[in-house]
Amino acid sequence: MIEALLISLQTIMSGTHLLYLTGGVLLGLAIGIFPGLGGIAGLSLLLPFLYGMEPISALAMLIGLVAVIPTSDTFTSVLMGIPGSSGSQATVLDGFPMAKKGQAARALSAAFSASLFGGLFGALVLTAFVLIARPVILAFGSAELFMLTVLGLSMVGVLAGSSLVKGLVGCGIGIVFGSIGGAPATGENRMTFENFYLMDGIPLVVVGLGIFALPEIIDLLRQNRAISDASKLGTGWFTGVKDLIEHKWLAIRCSIIGCIVGALPGLGGSVVDWIAYGHAVQTTKDQSSFGKGDVRGVIAPESANNAKEGGGLIPTLLFGIPGSGSMAVFLGGMVLIGLEPGPAMVSTDLDITYTIVWSLAVANVLGAGLCLMLSKSVSRLTTIPYNLMAPFMIMVICFAAFQATRDLGDLITLLGIGVLGVLMKRFGWPRPAFLIGFVLANGMETYLYQAIQFDGIGFLAKPGVIIISVLTAISIFYAARHAAKTSKAEKEKPDSMKENRAVQLGPQTLFAGLICALFAYGIYDATTQSFLGGIFTGSVSALMLILSLIVFYKLITNQVDDAVNFDNEIFSGYRGDPKIEKLMHYIYWLTALVIGYALVGYIIAITVFFIVFLSVKAKCTPQKTALLTGCGIGFLIMLSHVMVLDLPQGVLQDLIELPWPLGY
Repeated sequence: MIEALLISLQTIMSGTHLLYLTGGVLLGLAIGIFPGLGGIAGLSLLLPFLYGMEPISALAMLIGLVAVIPTSDTFTSVLMGIPGSSGSQATVLDGFPMAKKGQAARALSAAFSASLFGGLFGALVLTAFVLIARPVILAFGSAELFMLTVLGLSMVGVLAGSSLVKGLVGCGIGIVFGSIGGAPATGENRMTFENFYLMDGIPLVVVGLGIFALPEIIDLLRQNRAISDASKLGTGWFTGVKDLIEHKWLAIRCSIIGCIVGALPGLGGSVVDWIAYGHAVQTTKDQSSFGKGDVRGVIAPESANNAKEGGGLIPTLLFGIPGSGSMAVFLGGMVLIGLEPGPAMVSTDLDITYTIVWSLAVANVLGAGLCLMLSKSVSRLTTIPYNLMAPFMIMVICFAAFQATRDLGDLITLLGIGVLGVLMKRFGWPRPAFLIGFVLANGMETYLYQAIQFDGIGFLAKPGVIIISVLTAISIFYAARHAAKTSKAEKEKPDSMKENRAVQLGPQTLFAGLICALFAYGIYDATTQSFLGGIFTGSVSALMLILSLIVFYKLITNQVDDAVNFDNEIFSGYRGDPKIEKLMHYIYWLTALVIGYALVGYIIAITVFFIVFLSVKAKCTPQKTALLTGCGIGFLIMLSHVMVLDLPQGVLQDLIELPWPLGY
């Protein structure tokens, strides 16, 4: 073992290895900054260039890219409220409010410091446990993985805000959306309306961007200002590091969570940030500042998100079983360069394993350092009027969504989920709860079927299941206590602080009614399936219909003082303010853009959108409009060419053959 460590140390300190590692880190930085692309797109982009490369050098590039994406994707999450990837969605909850308050520097510094700590912690855990991890991983079967998804769902309570019932229903909506497509047990299509796009399910990238990014963009556009009201970015670069030191035990606990979740094959890394965020809220006495710009809400998910990469390499290297989509592509890269994952990685190829481990550690240091160097310049984006930034953000979001399945349905679904996100934000239905339900739906159903098939109902008596059940019960206890405290605090508020409550509950009631209709349809669809194909969605829909009817009843009976009553138009003072655009105004803009994609193609539609939006909304001069449009479209064409991505042609281009880049 000592000899393997020394050989790996000699390898990573060689100039060639460091050069390729740095190249992978730089590519990871570029990929991570773009919302929605993430590790899968980055690794897929890198694979074609690995042919013919020396294995260790190719491995260095792969590791460099894998290590730094969870760090660099923080930029857009904090600065723009747009999740850089599925693993940085929880960071938006407190990182973006900090940027709005002029604390972008502090938020980024804390995030990058936590990412560095988590990455190094993950590498250390991988070093120590790579030899003993095999029996531990094998101890987790379908029953234990099912209970882990239940543990993840138990975090919904602390993300539900003042109304626990709305949090649970929000999670239920996510589960129903996550169940669209083929049933894991039978392959039957559920809730697809015979639409080919829906038969494969809705991609996570599209859901993440639609439920978080579009509502935030629309909200900022309506206010017609920059992201941050502060003229300066703040001087919190060292404060962020101090925050990490102050909350070091939180970072350690969340890094452990990241390693454990990352090491479990099939669970994936999309939920680890939510589990860490929920843990941070549950273990804090004063929870009122979470969601409003609490630095602990940044440190927790970022440390867990980076630590999970070290944990994720354990099943990938030892069993050839990837724990997430990015690890699956990484596995393909290993095979491509001639490295065979399996037991040999902890015996004859132990030196290669430790080379991977130490490369991961060095890449985290390089990535965090480069991000800190760049962050001051990138942070200045928060002071630019958002009318100038919005066309670029919308272009990048649509591009990221389209690369999910490269179908026009990606863009239509993005718009639909975006409208849902806008309405959930307005009426106080927790979007994080929705996303947790969506992420865990498929795995939860699959593991439940497998557990019952292998062990029957007796799977509940397995030791691992009992242990996780106890942890889940503790989580639910804290969640219930949190909800009770929040509800009590709301009721004890003086009448003067309740003036921003809605009195006219019609819009909320209508939305709650639509949610009830969604679950009613879920029950109906389940009755058209076989027992195994419909039992999961039918049971969830039935339970959620009961809960949503409770909300509907409270609203239709005009219970104004109940916690279910929330309308952001009243709470934020938007209604009646002549400076604030109507809620549907920018939804119409986005709808017109998506229709344009379908009719005239992506390039023509986004070009017209840029010109009209910059001229009408940003009031730019013709020269400035032409310059910004040219830069945006030129960058889009270059990016689509590099990624070999054929953008939607539209009906017009299908009828008329146009030259590249407008056509094929």
